[in-house]
Amino acid sequence: MSETTDLTDVEEAPGDVAAEEREAAFIAPVPMEEDPAELFAGDTGTLDADVRRVLVRLLQRRFLLAERSPAQWRTLLENQHVVESRLHDLFVRLVVDHERGVAYKQQVRSAELDVPVLLRDDAYSRAETLVLVHLRTVYQRGQGAGQTSVRVDVEEIEQTALTYFDADDTNVAAHQREIRAAVARLAKEGIVEEESEGRYRVSPLVEIVLSTERLGELRTWLRAQTEVAR
Repeated sequence: MSETTDLTDVEEAPGDVAAEEREAAFIAPVPMEEDPAELFAGDTGTLDADVRRVLVRLLQRRFLLAERSPAQWRTLLENQHVVESRLHDLFVRLVVDHERGVAYKQQVRSAELDVPVLLRDDAYSRAETLVLVHLRTVYQRGQGAGQTSVRVDVEEIEQTALTYFDADDTNVAAHQREIRAAVARLAKEGIVEEESEGRYRVSPLVEIVLSTERLGELRTWLRAQTEVAR
């Protein structure tokens, strides 16, 4: 009897498993709008939300700075390959400067390939260029003197930039406003950071925006323009 009972138990086990499988087959599927991998209705993207935010930030802004956005910087480094791949699909190159803690994008240009241009080259205004040249000069001088952080006052920026305007132009107040607006734009881009009122720390970004070669070219051009104006 005990053997029969044991055999019956063994024979009924597969039936129990089959019943469980049948019950599992009738469990209602999760609606697509409730799928945790979907961030919004109809979402077919494959990136996590944080990675998407980094991608958008790179497209929106000129630079992503490790110092200003440490969490997004970490996300970028952890997912650099996939972010690069998405940008390459748009003919955009990603540049990550680990030493300076900055990431930025570049438009891919090719003579062999028809590349649609996504990124516009927003040229700096004359006032912004004047400020940049002075900031780059100050930064270069500070680095040469062994300074780890280079700082400059807005009054110094103004005085230097004003020397490139026509000396006979009496509308100094208007030029001062231009220069202050230029400093504000560069601060927004992270090229300078206001530490106290009117006192700015120059970021290593200025080296990326103006290479040594480009700085020399601009200095020559500005001197020539100044001589013509006079």
